[in-house]
Amino acid sequence: MRAKFHSPHRVRGFTLLELMVTVAIVGIIGAIAFPSFTASVRKGRRADAADAAANVMQAQERWRANNVSYTTSLSNLKIASSATTSGYYTYAISAASGTGYTLTFTPASGKGQDKDTSCTSMVVTVNLGSPAYTPPTCWSR
Repeated sequence: MRAKFHSPHRVRGFTLLELMVTVAIVGIIGAIAFPSFTASVRKGRRADAADAAANVMQAQERWRANNVSYTTSLSNLKIASSATTSGYYTYAISAASGTGYTLTFTPASGKGQDKDTSCTSMVVTVNLGSPAYTPPTCWSR
């Protein structure tokens, strides 16, 4: 004959309904938070373009101190690559003259910044040593 043992304590745990509600709440919070998180990451990565712009502008001023005009050649500025340090953007110099130039940043494909729809192209126009940033919301300084 087997003796039956009854536990004086109730078995504790989660019911299936409680687990389903928890998973649903976590899913809703994740669906709201993830787009905001990725937008913040993209905004932070724009600093890569700002750093490169500062480096190019300094190199351009060194170049201009010894020449009659700014240059469109990165090799003249002793810059080895047209990609930013972290590789989120590529850039090019155009419209170089004795008074200014234009520096254009384009998001590199496959790095995530190409999905940054609010800043598809970032431009710095330097005229008489003063930079103008377009669009201004993309350049957090």
